[in-house]
Amino acid sequence: MQKRITVFDTIRGFTMLSMAGFHACYDLAYLYGWDMPWFTQTIFQDIWRASISWVFLLIAGWMCTLSRNNIKRAAKYAAAALVVWIATTLVSVDDSVNFGIIFCMAACTAIVALARPVLDRVPAVWGITICLILFAYTWSIPKAVYPIPYLAWLGFPDPDFVSGDYYPLIPFFFMYLAGFFAARTAQESNCEAPVWAYENPIPVLASLGRHALPFYLLHQPVILGVLELIYSVR
Repeated sequence: MQKRITVFDTIRGFTMLSMAGFHACYDLAYLYGWDMPWFTQTIFQDIWRASISWVFLLIAGWMCTLSRNNIKRAAKYAAAALVVWIATTLVSVDDSVNFGIIFCMAACTAIVALARPVLDRVPAVWGITICLILFAYTWSIPKAVYPIPYLAWLGFPDPDFVSGDYYPLIPFFFMYLAGFFAARTAQESNCEAPVWAYENPIPVLASLGRHALPFYLLHQPVILGVLELIYSVR
């Protein structure tokens, strides 16, 4: 049995806490009207958001090479994305989440699972390079609007499309694939992972990283519930 590389759990756990902090700031600024210019009026918000989502996508892509059943993983992500869409549609706190980060991970995982025989023929180093170039080249595509309906999932939102969290396949599939090819590069080098990669210096973070999906589903309702409780007793 392959030994678990705990450093991925730790990184994912830290990123989950960062995500919770980001959403707490977002809620305070946009839902409760706090004056937070450092968050709402600077590039810091975009950098913080990218530091969270890119880590999730890179690690998810890496995990594709280690998973015994990527179709099952994709189905689990898809079910979670559906729950998020239903909850954010019914509870009109902010815009509903259409094609958010969990949808992106579900679609990317399914595509990689189905296209694995073809992807495995691509030299890993070339794969990373091409994917990062394509990610940068297509970055601005979903920031425009297009006169074609029903293609927002791909990266071509129409004028009526809105979402509280938007991660279409273009460009984010390329970031996911970069993680996949990075894993293959490491595996093909035949080098053993360093000892520290298997260690668990912060068990709480590692445990959180192993239960990232439930935390993702629950963290925003908990944050909003706490804020509502605080404001109700003021």
